[in-house]
Parts: sequence; C-alpha cells; structure tokens
Amino acid sequence: MKVYTKTGDKGTTALFGGTRVPKDHIRIESYGTVDELNSHIGLIRDQDMNAHYKDILIEIQDRLFTIGAILATPPEKEVMKNGELRLQNLGLLESDIELLEREIDTMEESLPPMTHFVLPGGHTTVSYCHIARCVCRRAERLAVHLSHNEPVLPMAIQYLNRLSDYLFVLARKLTFDLKAEEVKWIPRK
Repeated sequence: MKVYTKTGDKGTTALFGGTRVPKDHIRIESYGTVDELNSHIGLIRDQDMNAHYKDILIEIQDRLFTIGAILATPPEKEVMKNGELRLQNLGLLESDIELLEREIDTMEESLPPMTHFVLPGGHTTVSYCHIARCVCRRAERLAVHLSHNEPVLPMAIQYLNRLSDYLFVLARKLTFDLKAEEVKWIPRK
C-alpha cells in the first residue's frame, strides 16, 4: 500500500465508503481535529509519568481512532433498521465514558478543591495536557457543528466532552504529582 495515492491532489478526499468531499468539509475538519488530538495525547503519554496514566492514555487514543472512524462515516453509509437511520458506534461504549468519569473522580480525591480558574503551565507535561484539552474542546465543537447538518452519534460528542474534563483534571493531578506550581487566575479589580 502506497502512502501517496494522488487522489487528493485536486482538494478532495474520500470518506469511509468512498464518498468524495472537499478537504475543508466540516466532516473532514471534525475527524482531522480528533486525529490532531490523538497526536497530542501521544505527546503526553511520552512524558515521564505514572504507568497507570499512560495505560489510560493508550485506551483514550484507541477510543479516539474509533471516534475518528465514526466521524468519517457519512450518513448514507450508516445502517438502516426498520427504515430508520441507525448510527453505528463502531465499538464506542457507555463504559468508555464511565472510565473517564471514574478516573476524574479518583484523581480529584487527592487534589485540593478548585477555588479559582488556573493558568495553564507550571511544567511541560502539564502544558501538553492543557493544549490537548483545548484541541479536544475544538474537536467537540466541530462534531457538534457537524451534527447540525448531518447525524452524529451523540455518544461520540459526549466522549469528547468528558475527555476534555479528564485532560483538565489530569493537568491538575500532574501539577500535584510533579510538585509544580498551580497559578490561580485572579481577575484585576
């Protein structure tokens, strides 16, 4: 299999099932941003940290490939059941969202309560988490935008929403673990 196909040289690309769309189509922006997020998660995973966090991040990366596949599948390629469109979850499960929620709850147990917004930074690994969180929020916004025009599996959007929360709490937990300074944002008076 060659890496280059030359089929996209005129500004179009193929979705799952072969439908061709412009490369700036909202569907391409959606799953392309999920791919970008996955790369940022890989960068976080490459940092020196607890093996448990790395295991969870690998699980997240796998789920992001699934979400990318969900977003790359146009409605005309989805399954019809009883004459109604049935969006495929391609293996994305409610338990994937529950895993993120459990991880958030566990990390928060050892953290001081938040009293202010925090400024991103304090340690390179923490900053990578904040960058990934922002990319995740963008991926979520794009998936929501796509859902205004075409059906999108609601669970995919919910997963991205919960993942951004996870990345925020992971940033706080790593700040704590690395004994970095968490700088509170205090507005000017």
